[in-house]
Amino acid sequence: MDTTRITNIVFSDVDHADAPDYCDAFIESADIDGVAMTVEQLDELNEDSDFKYEALQKWLY
Repeated sequence: MDTTRITNIVFSDVDHADAPDYCDAFIESADIDGVAMTVEQLDELNEDSDFKYEALQKWLY
């Protein structure tokens, strides 16, 4: 998946007590090319732990 096309990421289960790992956080919704991602696409995106962590850091700060 080309993650450069992904925008409007929203996270859920962000527990600041888990910082800096945020092990329970996951991407709840996002857009790809301006269109809402499907559940299957979100599942695939959440499996990319490096992308998810970097996106979470941007989302938090």
